[in-house]
This record gives sequence, structure tokens and C-alpha cells, in this order.
Amino acid sequence: MRSDLPTSGPVPAVPTSLYQPTQNLRRIGLAPFVAILFAYCAGGPFSLESMVSSSGPGLGLTFLIVVPLLFAVPIALATAEMTTLMPVEGGFYRWTRAALGDFWGFQCGWWNWTGTFLMSASYGVAMADYLDDWLPLHSRTEHWVVAFAFLLAVAYLNIRGIHLVGKLTLIMLLIMAVPLVVFVVLGFHHAHFNPFQPFFPTGRPWQGAFGVGLAIALWSYAGYEQLSTVIEEVEEPARNFPIGLAIVVPLAIGIYVVTLAAGLTALGNWREWETGYLVTAGRLIGGNVLGTSIFVASVICNFVLLDSTLLSVARIPMTMAEDGYFHPVLGKVSERFGTPVRSILLSTAFCAALAVFTVPQLIAVYAWTRMATSIQTMFSFWQLRRQYPDAPRSFRVPGGTLGALAIVIAPTLLFAWAMIYSDVGTRKWGLLNLASGPVAYLWVRYRRGRQAQARSDAMVAD
Repeated sequence: MRSDLPTSGPVPAVPTSLYQPTQNLRRIGLAPFVAILFAYCAGGPFSLESMVSSSGPGLGLTFLIVVPLLFAVPIALATAEMTTLMPVEGGFYRWTRAALGDFWGFQCGWWNWTGTFLMSASYGVAMADYLDDWLPLHSRTEHWVVAFAFLLAVAYLNIRGIHLVGKLTLIMLLIMAVPLVVFVVLGFHHAHFNPFQPFFPTGRPWQGAFGVGLAIALWSYAGYEQLSTVIEEVEEPARNFPIGLAIVVPLAIGIYVVTLAAGLTALGNWREWETGYLVTAGRLIGGNVLGTSIFVASVICNFVLLDSTLLSVARIPMTMAEDGYFHPVLGKVSERFGTPVRSILLSTAFCAALAVFTVPQLIAVYAWTRMATSIQTMFSFWQLRRQYPDAPRSFRVPGGTLGALAIVIAPTLLFAWAMIYSDVGTRKWGLLNLASGPVAYLWVRYRRGRQAQARSDAMVAD
């Protein structure tokens, strides 16, 4: 979208008239949008297994049931309301700019864009890790080449457009669902154990078990505001975004809980559950065919996670360029494909550069930027509700002021807990990444000042 905003200073006070629609964008319907939203926010029940052994099966499953009620649901409700108030490309970044001003708007966009380099890189690395388990790689260089090739393939699909991404994501999720349904049916058919027992692992400090489980649950239910960056690429966004969120949140809860419970009730060996164990569980429950099918499903999950993540994050530099923060070339949309090709390629290049690190290293640092941008989104919701209480909205969070306050406080407290109990090394790099935002903002302001001075000098010379 082209912006009517000034290039610096406070944002004008009419949120629905801040931006003009971006040209050349394509639009998708409800079904492919729900597929992309689910792919980004959940993807599948993979990478949750370590919660079982770290926190105990009972506490782990309880986290998967309770945390979304205090975290995912509030963020989804706030996102649904702001989507109907400001259905603008760039979503939460532009909501933050409208609500909190130019500085915090820039921080929101910058933190999300740079942080997602880490997340996207982790998906490429994870894909190389899966392949290494299946067909051993012989060096770190080969490992990086596989990750880079995966990132490049996803970038190509994103360049081809949101229609292709939406349809392919929907098809792949349906394929992934087949072995998962078989796994669940066979797991409960061979039920021998209570999946909630023991509730808590014996001989382990409660702070560690509680902290690990909460962190994984927060990670699993994060991101329900992120696809707001493609609002203008969804048909009837004021209608379809709330509907999509209402479908995806309970669907994610059900898939997470039912899949893990099916494996635990059949096997009962909760101490052996580590990341990737669902493949082993599938083999134990249904033989090599089911184990291989679950492996394929985990690869599909990794693919759709990256595909939807790149789709979302590429719109951040595009809209920030439209708003005057980045070079205008990043804001250009291809007439042929309806996508920000340069923004996609630049984001992929940064992701590839980070693919030399491990998945835990990348995810741990990324979590800080995700928490920071999600907190800003919730504060923006509160500020926009306070500033524009009577602005037209086709969806409004129920409960009035108390309801709005409750959905801001709950996820903020959970984020604070995760930050306080984070690893010291992770905290250092996370804070360093956040500190890059103000530095980048000062550089942008300096560059604008130099450009304005150059224009003034040219006018005087003429």
C-alpha cells in the first residue's frame, strides 16, 4: 500500500484512511487462507515431543489445553478486531504505527522482519537435519547446501504468488492429515495407559519442568497475528480473517492434544519422547509403513511452515518501503505474479546466511523478537480501542473495557514469565537483536535528514 503518512513524526488520527491499497496484489478465498493460517500458526503436531519428557505427560497435555485459552485466543480475538478496523497490508506493523507512533511502528516491523530470518533459517536447517537422519550428509557444507536449496525452492513458490502458495499448502496439509489420522486411530485402538499419568515428572525441580513446558506451549501457539501482513490479499478480509482464526485456534488445539495423547495412551513410554519421536512412535504403533508416513508428514509440516512464514514476512519490508523506511525498490509488486519479488529474495538471502546455526540456537533468539512484536500488537489493540471506540468494526472483542484489558494482560504476563526464565546466553543475543531496532531507526532518521538537506541545497542552487 502507498501511505499518506508523513515520513516521520506522529501518525494522523484516522486509522481507516491512513493507506491506499497496494496495486497488483492477487486475492485468495477462505479455504486457502485457512490452510496458510494453520500452516503458519501450527503446521502439525511435530516438535512438541520434548514437552512430554521434560514436563511430564499430564502437565504437557494440560499446557496444550490451557495455554491457548490464555494466549492464542486473546491474540486471535485482538487480531480479528483490528483486522476489521484497519484491513491494511502490513497488518500488525501498521496497526502498531497507527496506535503507538512512528518509532514503535518501526521497531515492530524491524524486529519481526529480522527475527523471522532466524525462524525461516531454522526451518531450512531442520529440513537438512531430517534429510541427514534419512540419508547421511558428509559435511556442514552439504548440510548448508540442502538448507539453502530448500529456502530457494520456497522462495520460488512465493514469487509465483499467493494463489499457488495457498493451493499447494491446502493440498499438502490434506496429505499430511492422512497418516496422522491413522496414527490417532491406531493409538487409541491400542490404548493401555492413561496419557495424563504421571502428571509431573518425579525427581525434577518444578521450575525447570514448568518453564520448559510453558515455553514450548507458547511457541506452539504463537503467531496468530502474523498473517495479518497479507490482509489485502484475502477476499473479504473483515469477514474471512475472523472466520479463519475461529477455525484454526481450536483445530490446532485438537491436533496437538489428540495426536500426543494417542501416542502416549498406546505406548506409555513418556520418558523417551524427544523432538522427532512421533516418527518412532508411528513405527512402534503401525509398523515401518506408518513410521515412514509420519516422517513424510513431518517433512510436509516443515515445508508449509517455511512457505507460510516467508509469505508473511516478505510483506513487512514491502510495506515499510511504501512508508518511506526502506528503499522504494523493496515496495514494488510484480505485475506478473502480484508479489514483492525483491523483498522475497532479500529476505531469503538473509535466511540463508543464518542457516549455518542449529535449530535451537536460531529459535531461542527468535523467540525474543516474536514476544516483543506480539506484545506491541496487544498494546496497539488496547490503544486503538481507546482512541477510536466508535470506529466501525464488524467484529469486536466482547466484554467492553474489562474484556479488552483481560486479553491484553494474560498473554503479556505469559511473555514476561518466558523472558524472566529464559536461558542467560539466549537472553544476551535476544536483547542484542532487539537493540538493533533503535539503532536502525536512528540510521533511517539520519539518512532522511541527509536526503532532505540535499534536496534543500539543490533547490537553493537552482
